[in-house]
Amino acid sequence: MELADKFIPTAGVVGILPMITYFFLVVTTYAFLGHFIFALASRTSVGPEHRTSQILTAMIAAVAGLSYYLIQYYYHDLLTELARVTDPNDRQTLIRESYTAIGQYRYMDWAVTTPLLLIKILLMLRIPLHEIKRPLASLLAADFFMILTGYIGEQQMSFDNEILVGPKLIWGAVSTLGYAVIPFVLYQLWKQFAHRALPEEQQAYRLMALTTVTFWGVYPIGYILTVFNIDLNYIHIAFTIADVINKVGVGVVAYLASKTAVERRVPEDAVATAHQLG
Repeated sequence: MELADKFIPTAGVVGILPMITYFFLVVTTYAFLGHFIFALASRTSVGPEHRTSQILTAMIAAVAGLSYYLIQYYYHDLLTELARVTDPNDRQTLIRESYTAIGQYRYMDWAVTTPLLLIKILLMLRIPLHEIKRPLASLLAADFFMILTGYIGEQQMSFDNEILVGPKLIWGAVSTLGYAVIPFVLYQLWKQFAHRALPEEQQAYRLMALTTVTFWGVYPIGYILTVFNIDLNYIHIAFTIADVINKVGVGVVAYLASKTAVERRVPEDAVATAHQLG
């Protein structure tokens, strides 16, 4: 293959917004790769009670990184086609038709990563999972219900790839029922088990749980906005930023809290040892 035959998109042929979207997709792929390596490399720098959390972080980063690799690969092919289209309306049609195809990768990613994120949040309170079988089952079932019904809603398309607004919004409302359960269960578990955690772990739990009612909210907003006549590249960018915050950001918060807990425990252990020797 000649080098000249390899398509590399530029703003001159596809437009600036698609190029910014492509930039975010590729950079996010790199971010998840780096986060995966960091999570594995830093396992031994946290206490034994938090090493499972680091493994979950690595699993989340691996799945998300693979998903974004597939998304950016598909989007690159979209840009190849976009470079051949000159009519602005035809360009928007191409972008809209590709949105649902790309969205499938996102939902498949979320079906794996969001339950792992929820378990990771719970582990921050040092909760033995066997003690909370029923709340845990409710949490994971609600999460899967939310993702599956949201996925079905995204598939409400006509034969010519036009969004069926009514059915899509109905399925979105159904999906919201599962979403509402998640912060409720997290709050109930916080009230029951917060006393078991160290102050830095309690703060980390609050921050991580807060993302489920803040940055997770980006996704239903984007879901609703797709029924309007807007450039869907904006939603790609918003979802990409939210994914980085919800996965990399939460992983960093958990690591810092775990690291601080270890550093705090070392001098306490030294004092206890000194008392014993004295």
